[in-house]
Amino acid sequence: MRDLAPHVLDEQAASELLTTGEAARLLNSSRQHVVDLCDRGELPFVTTGTHRRISRGDLEALRTRTQKMTRDQRRSLWLAYAIAGRIVEDPQQARLLAEANLEQMAAASKGRPSRWLAEWANLLSGTLERLLYDYTSHSPRGRELRQNAPFAGLLSSAERAAVVENWKRSE
Repeated sequence: MRDLAPHVLDEQAASELLTTGEAARLLNSSRQHVVDLCDRGELPFVTTGTHRRISRGDLEALRTRTQKMTRDQRRSLWLAYAIAGRIVEDPQQARLLAEANLEQMAAASKGRPSRWLAEWANLLSGTLERLLYDYTSHSPRGRELRQNAPFAGLLSSAERAAVVENWKRSE
């Protein structure tokens, strides 16, 4: 068990705590399997009263360990690292480009709401650190964010080709 008292957790961390049932749904497993993972020490948890609570981050870390990235996902991650470097060089310009791209993406979606457009709008309005963390995360959410990223045009074609070539050599 993680050595954290519930009153020590900040509000954001507390809102990220899941019940064993919620964790089971996200893992596509039974609640008992989640309890067993907790009891074996494979999934950290805190208790509130007599109930286990699991942080979303710990759950995603467990999922990431058990879900290998595909070749395309690894290439996408390398490109995200290069784009993250460009974002850090000029955060304001990167945000402006991303916001303009999001508007075009929203217009192209023909009025259908997109979860990922909303996720990116939220990230772009938040802190740079959170945006970079989520964009380069190995988690399933990070993988989805990269597939729907609004950073087209941030790297030149030559820069993109160089990143892909270096990635191929590393494979």
